[in-house]
Amino acid sequence: MQGELFEEPEPSSRFDSIGKSTVAYRDVKSILTPASGFVGAYDYTLNPYSGCTFGCVLLCSVLRPKQGETGWLGQLGYGKENALRLLSKEPHGSLDGKTIYMSSVTDPYQPVEKKLGLTRSLLEWLVAHHAPRLVIQTRSPLVTRDIDLIARLPASQINMTVTTDSEEVRQIFEPHCPSNTVRLKAIQTIQRAGLNGCITLTPLLPISDPHAFAQNLLETGIQKFVVQPFHATRGRFVAGTRNQAIDITRRMNWNHERYLEVLSILKQYIPDLGEGKEGFKPV
Repeated sequence: MQGELFEEPEPSSRFDSIGKSTVAYRDVKSILTPASGFVGAYDYTLNPYSGCTFGCVLLCSVLRPKQGETGWLGQLGYGKENALRLLSKEPHGSLDGKTIYMSSVTDPYQPVEKKLGLTRSLLEWLVAHHAPRLVIQTRSPLVTRDIDLIARLPASQINMTVTTDSEEVRQIFEPHCPSNTVRLKAIQTIQRAGLNGCITLTPLLPISDPHAFAQNLLETGIQKFVVQPFHATRGRFVAGTRNQAIDITRRMNWNHERYLEVLSILKQYIPDLGEGKEGFKPV
């Protein structure tokens, strides 16, 4: 997500290995950050982690290596060990009605969350002591684990990112992320549980069949959607992936003209399709 700087955590000697990824545990100075940039319409952002081991190769701009660290793209993340202690310092009820975006520079349900439960602990505290308007942004079906808590924040919304209808494209751009099918099933579960849901097509990557894609989106029961174009030549990339992004999008004939063509088709099925920054504003 654009518009927020990566916060450098304090050093720690604790590490965990999660598959091919490493997660370090570090303290940070704050857990609630005044929102700015792309999500500037919110009051705060809340990021339980720094960096993200999903490692979306051509999209991720949130994780920068410390000096001497290697193999970090999608392989190194930081759990904010003191996150709950920091959040617990907020006076009871002080966040009532405040808009909070979780998360702007990480995924709150990346693989380590299943083991660590850091995001869940923050939700438990919010439910017990505050009533914010919370928006959760994720690519992970793990969010369904916390339906019981999210349901107790009635003004909450879960955004599920689905960027393409092609598993081939997904494996190129998001190799460590859950499949498109799994994500759509997860947001359908959210909708059937009576929670507010949204599918964010951000950024929209190459689409093979926009008509079938739109129909599959609507079959989830979700009624709110947001789309955003992918700019291979203007986007922010890590680990020198800009050229790779350009090569892949050219090979797949994905350009702004094709994006507009697909967008027009999607709007035939989803007339109220939100776009860009305006689409992400809290309701």
